[in-house]
Amino acid sequence: MAAAELLSDEGYRLDGRRPNELRKVRARMGVFEQADGSAYIEQGNTKALAVVYGPHELRGSRSRALPDRALVHCQYSLAAFSTSERRRRPPHGDRQTAELALHLRQTFEAAILTQLYPRSQIDIYVQILQADGGNYCAGVNAATLALMDAGIPMKDFVCASSAGLAADTALADLSWPEEAAGGPQLALALLPASGQIALLQLSARLHQQRLELALEAALAACRSLHAVLDAVVRERLRQASQALGD
Repeated sequence: MAAAELLSDEGYRLDGRRPNELRKVRARMGVFEQADGSAYIEQGNTKALAVVYGPHELRGSRSRALPDRALVHCQYSLAAFSTSERRRRPPHGDRQTAELALHLRQTFEAAILTQLYPRSQIDIYVQILQADGGNYCAGVNAATLALMDAGIPMKDFVCASSAGLAADTALADLSWPEEAAGGPQLALALLPASGQIALLQLSARLHQQRLELALEAALAACRSLHAVLDAVVRERLRQASQALGD
């Protein structure tokens, strides 16, 4: 599918959205009682689950302990049923998911106040239950809510969104058909209060002007997602306050 085919003559995308419009977001916190924190999110047809344990004593060799901060351990996986394509190897064991787990750790090391928990460990597990574009970004957003559900102090929310280009028009929050079109794409994780970028990943080289177009679309999408995630956290706090009152 050519980039030009991603937008109609009227300026609408394949799923009826405007170029800067996000897919519908639904999210819940506290979906697993056994975990210290958990969250589930849907962004369009992409569905992600995040579970957090910790801070707790370091597992395994004590030589891995960091004397001045907590060790952040992340695992990222695609459920075997998350896509229609049959996978030859376990979805949590291939090179790409290992790389995304590394990105996840780097993203949250920029946000978690790890210095409050020296010689301890925080585990973040993200699983994509249904993959339909923006998988990593949905995982980051779910992990943010799970960390907040666990009560782990952070500098700020971490909000993530993808963006791409159809000719010279920037598209925010890419769906799978838009990703599959093969145009230039980026994934951005943002701390919205400070404007700090925790992660920026590009799929291809871009001219500066085109990069700025895509980057601005991703930044605007992250700010919109921040409002959605903040509302979810406030609702969770309201429910907790009511439960304590009862």
